[in-house]
Amino acid sequence: MTTRGTESAAEQVGTDGETLTGWVPAETCTLPSGDRPMRLAEFEGLFAASLYGLSREEPGLLRLRLHGGADVASRARELTAREAECCGFFDFTVTRRGQRVTVDVRVPPDKRGVLDGVAAQAAAVLAARRPEGAGR
Repeated sequence: MTTRGTESAAEQVGTDGETLTGWVPAETCTLPSGDRPMRLAEFEGLFAASLYGLSREEPGLLRLRLHGGADVASRARELTAREAECCGFFDFTVTRRGQRVTVDVRVPPDKRGVLDGVAAQAAAVLAARRPEGAGR
């Protein structure tokens, strides 16, 4: 996915030329276009506040690891439920063990590019938190 210079982060062009809204092809997203940047910002906020790890468990499964306990689990459940309403191909599972919250994000094979976008946004948040020179 690439971003055109004149577009916001919420309006991008996929590698196959389709217009994307955040991570999702615009034609498959039922969220009103004015609400899409806010939804992306909500995920960004959740990641910035709580994300400590992510892994691609399978091509169609992304695991996000959050810290923060019951409040974070509740926030993640509410946000992922709203996302699944407008993008029905997402299958989110939120589990909590003590202060650790896991969000599994599953998509069908034809939506793996969308999952790549979620993973890229989460990875960018983690990378921004690393001290200069860490992990090199």
